[in-house]
Amino acid sequence: MAQTRDAPRTRRILLDAAARAVLAHGATVSLEVVAREAGVSKGGLLHHFPSKDALFSGLVDDLMTQFDATVEAHLDPADDRPGRLTRAYVRAVFANLGHPNGADTLRHDATLMAALGHLPQVLARAQEDGRHWKEAFAQDGLHPQRSALITRAADGTATASLFEGRLEPRELAETRDLLLALTEETGPLLK
Repeated sequence: MAQTRDAPRTRRILLDAAARAVLAHGATVSLEVVAREAGVSKGGLLHHFPSKDALFSGLVDDLMTQFDATVEAHLDPADDRPGRLTRAYVRAVFANLGHPNGADTLRHDATLMAALGHLPQVLARAQEDGRHWKEAFAQDGLHPQRSALITRAADGTATASLFEGRLEPRELAETRDLLLALTEETGPLLK
C-alpha cells in the first residue's frame, strides 16, 4: 500500500530535495528541478513554498531548527549552574563531530549555507540566528567574554573538521573537555 503524504512529510521531502538540488546545481536551481527531485509537481511545491525565496528560507530555517533541537537535547535537566546552555552547545557540536557521519553532515550543511549565503533573506536569517544565540548566552550566567570564546572555539573546531577531515576521537574529547572545563568558572578570562 502506498504511503499517503501529509503536509509535514511532504515539506520534509521538499526540503531534502531542495538541499540535494542546491548542492548539485547551486542557488540558481529552478523550482522545476527541485519539484522533479522531490517527485512532486511544481504546483505541489508552490503549495508548500510559494516562491524560491520561501523555499530557500525554509531550508535555512530547517538547518537552524535542527541544530537548536540538538542543543536542546543536550541540556542536562539536573544542571542548574551558570553555563548550562553553553555546555549543551559544546556537547551538541562535539556530538555531531563525533558521529560517524558527522564530518559529512557538517560539510553538507556548510556547503548548503555557502551556496545560499549570498541571498539577502538567508543572510538576514543567519544574522537573526546569531543574535538569538548571543542573547541566549548572555542569559546563561557566564561572562560574555568567556561564553564567546567557548562557543567560537567549538564552532572553530567544527570548521577545522571541514578542512582536516574527521578529527581523531581523542583530540575531539580533549578539546570538548577543555571547553566544558572553561564553563566551570563564570568570570572574564582576562581582567
